[in-house]
Amino acid sequence: MRIPPRIASVTALAAALLIGGPVLAGSATAAPVTYSVTAVGDICYSALPSQAHDTLDLIEQGGPYPYDQDGTVFQNREGVLPSQSTGYYHEYTVITPGSPTRGARRIVTGEQSQEDYYTGDHYATFDLVDHGC
Repeated sequence: MRIPPRIASVTALAAALLIGGPVLAGSATAAPVTYSVTAVGDICYSALPSQAHDTLDLIEQGGPYPYDQDGTVFQNREGVLPSQSTGYYHEYTVITPGSPTRGARRIVTGEQSQEDYYTGDHYATFDLVDHGC
């Protein structure tokens, strides 16, 4: 399975995520329109569990992945990540030692360069991975 290239800088994404709360758009003559930016936390690469490092390494190498679901399109049904078109996000399993199943931990990637999100609670919350720390 070929994964779309992640081509843009994470700087633009981080800037959008840091805005937080409602953003007003409109002119002085028109009623303002309110947009809401989805709040996502952040996490240092060094603070991730070692298994997440393994998953990120596999993503960079293009696999092989331990589960058939790895690399499939992530639908963002929960609406926690910024809204994007279908196919923008892909998900990968972060192995949970001792778990008889895939567990709850995942890396979800976006198309932008180093746009990697970690969830340890099966999509309830996400943290954007900061690869610089």
